[in-house]
Amino acid sequence: MKLIKFFVLLVAIVFAQTSYGQKYFTRSGKISFSSDAALEQIEAVNQKATSVLDSQTGKMEFAILIKAFQFEKALMQEHFNENYMESDKYPKAIFKGAITDLSKVDFGNDGKYQVDVKGDLCIHGITNSVVTAGIITVSKGNISAAADFEVAVADYKIEIPNIVKDNIAKIVEIQVAIDYELFNKKS
Repeated sequence: MKLIKFFVLLVAIVFAQTSYGQKYFTRSGKISFSSDAALEQIEAVNQKATSVLDSQTGKMEFAILIKAFQFEKALMQEHFNENYMESDKYPKAIFKGAITDLSKVDFGNDGKYQVDVKGDLCIHGITNSVVTAGIITVSKGNISAAADFEVAVADYKIEIPNIVKDNIAKIVEIQVAIDYELFNKKS
């Protein structure tokens, strides 16, 4: 009888962990930014962001290769990587944080859930605390995340030469759009 109770308890624990403690993952998240300055509009898109979301704890992590940002003009991309972001020296941007109000999200029911996210964003070798609003969307078992926030270039010690200071905004707008897949530990 004790063996049966133990087996039932074990199955319940395994079921609870697989149903409610799922991790979601992507290697094809979209991160874009725009710099709307007086003289020039600069936009770039990176569609190779890696991200993990733990639905039980709300922890989120993102990693993006700086050189994967694509610009309309090749010269902009070259200047971005060599002169401003120093991509060879600082190849990645990393965010580690969590949804602070995870109880708002029901990963088992379709809907759009407004959440707050807090964590540490490391760009150009500098780490700063970031707090932003976001949306978690659940649709037919699929999970996506979106957020828009701003980053001050000076906060990450990205130097803009005086000759182009009017071409690059001091505040850059960041857009995040992630479609997650259920993480399969066997893959």
